[in-house]
Amino acid sequence: MSIITPELVALDVALGATSGDVIDALSTIVAGAGRTTDAHALAADAHAREAQTSTGMPGGIAIPHCRTAAVTEPTLAFARLSDPVDFGDDDPSDLVFFIAAPIGADTDHLAILSTIARALVREEFVDALRAATSATEVVALIDEAIAPAPAANAAAPASSDQRVLVAVTACPTGIAHTYMAADALVAEAKKRGIRLEVETQGSSGSTALDPAVIAAADAVIFAVDVDVRDRGRFAGKPVVQGPVKRGVEAPGAMIDEALAAAANPDAARVAGTETTTATTDTASEHAGRKLQRWLLTGVSYMIPFVAGGGLLIAIGFGLAGYDINATASDIVASSSLWNLPDGGFWTYIGAVAFVIGAASMGFLVPALAGFIAYAMADRPGIAPGFVVGTIAVMMNAGFLGGIVGGLLAGLVAASLTRIPAPRWLRGLMPVVIIPLLASIAASGAMILFLGGPIAWLMTTLTDWLNSLTGVGIVLLGVILGLMMCFDLGGPVNKVAYSFAVAGLGAASLANQVPLEIMAAVMASGMVPPLGLALASTVLARKQFTPVERENGVAAWLLGASFISEGAIPFAAADPLRVIPASMLGGAVTGALSMAFGVTSQAPHGGVFVLFAVGNILWFLLSIAIGAVITAVAVIGLKRIGRRPSAATVEAAGAADDTEASGVLASGAARA
Repeated sequence: MSIITPELVALDVALGATSGDVIDALSTIVAGAGRTTDAHALAADAHAREAQTSTGMPGGIAIPHCRTAAVTEPTLAFARLSDPVDFGDDDPSDLVFFIAAPIGADTDHLAILSTIARALVREEFVDALRAATSATEVVALIDEAIAPAPAANAAAPASSDQRVLVAVTACPTGIAHTYMAADALVAEAKKRGIRLEVETQGSSGSTALDPAVIAAADAVIFAVDVDVRDRGRFAGKPVVQGPVKRGVEAPGAMIDEALAAAANPDAARVAGTETTTATTDTASEHAGRKLQRWLLTGVSYMIPFVAGGGLLIAIGFGLAGYDINATASDIVASSSLWNLPDGGFWTYIGAVAFVIGAASMGFLVPALAGFIAYAMADRPGIAPGFVVGTIAVMMNAGFLGGIVGGLLAGLVAASLTRIPAPRWLRGLMPVVIIPLLASIAASGAMILFLGGPIAWLMTTLTDWLNSLTGVGIVLLGVILGLMMCFDLGGPVNKVAYSFAVAGLGAASLANQVPLEIMAAVMASGMVPPLGLALASTVLARKQFTPVERENGVAAWLLGASFISEGAIPFAAADPLRVIPASMLGGAVTGALSMAFGVTSQAPHGGVFVLFAVGNILWFLLSIAIGAVITAVAVIGLKRIGRRPSAATVEAAGAADDTEASGVLASGAARA
């Protein structure tokens, strides 16, 4: 099937006033051509991609694109707009290329899509599209553009006095911007007589740069929105880094900066040795942003251990009772399916589930510390981080010890990667010397100086929490609810969540407070997406844009699953109204959950782990009350603050009846 057909082309049409309107209209065109059965799902995926980075380009071009389950074949829809629309660039876009790649698309298909994106860098191709008089002519131009597919890093050998640069380009989806940035950089370098070779780390595959070319390069350019794979190959090279879109819009500026960095001994350089993959020292990233990135990296790698392990522990309790934590190891060691313990089959299975879950949960603090250190120093930081995290557990320093130890291990490892080493020693640095010295320094400091005070702090905090009753425990619920809803999956949210899951291991039949804390945290975290879904899809649809209503459909499922990030699209568009409303609802839910004595043995899962929740009705009621409060608050704040334009209200109202059934069907399909 051809990637584009005349039915997918719209010439000299007005498709709306906003980029969201155009994406919605093009999704409808794709559906009309029989290339998708779910235009709403296609549009929602494209909107989600657009929210990551706007797709407007210089010269009046926009390339909204996504990878989606809503199409089964690579698809390109094209519109030449009579009324240009803002896609996030200084110039409104009149040429819009809507690319949809199926999830799991093979390399050949993705290469076709990337070739089209690269063709847009060529002025003659763009001019021909503007002059085309029919849809058939547009299809022919695009089919012709697919044929050449030149390689971005096919450069001529450098002369002895020619400047040499290397670059890496990468965007979140790896379809369009990755290749456009590569071609823009190569074209600009060619004009200046500079040899530049690019490694495109995109969805259609990546051919690594020749190590000899990297060694000969004067500087490196990273035009990326994601981490550079195997960054350590460029260690020691002067570096210029920016978003991939800058590589498309300002390739000349990036090349000038790279040449200036090559001539400046004080310029930022890729950290580490030739065989490490340490992160780049970027002066533009302030300390607070770095700390946030490090902590969130640690938490993101920790959560799979917690989610799986916590659910298994909950299953173990459910099958074998609370006292299984005292006997599970002995039961597993001395019993089998053919030699069942007292209590029979279910006791044995419960013990097995508990032991596996406890083993997984045992990695909570080491994984947190290890991947904090990894975020700071890359691979050389992993081993020291895991070791100091294990020491923190041994000394009862808890997750606070893991955070402090991980930061310390990462700091030491990152510092060691910057020490110049003779060539004969460089191979040993990342795999032996750095892990050894960083482990000694970080774990030694934890044992000798830090572990005791942190353990005392954790013990004091735990004893205080266990002593709370009445108003005190309700106040704790309020605080946890506010934290969970303050940044919707950010550092504050993750601190509250980590605090809750770290205490699960101390729960017992006589001490239910850790389980109550876990329930309050999970319930509060579910409130923002559910409240905003309620407001945008049921109570006040006209107060929200079509894109927000689409997001609201998805937010029902995300909220029910305890994924607070489902509210982020709303918060990004209107933070001063959405975040306070979310915090208000979350605080009420946290307080009610604590007051009602709701417990949760599971650290994640929302309504899908109700089997592990105590006082289920109160749990659901607390969430429902908080969601309603958030919905009412955000609607009120929107009405008190700014009002949508009459045109927007009229368009939204006209779309309500026609969209309702389709939106609900889209949400059901995604669920």
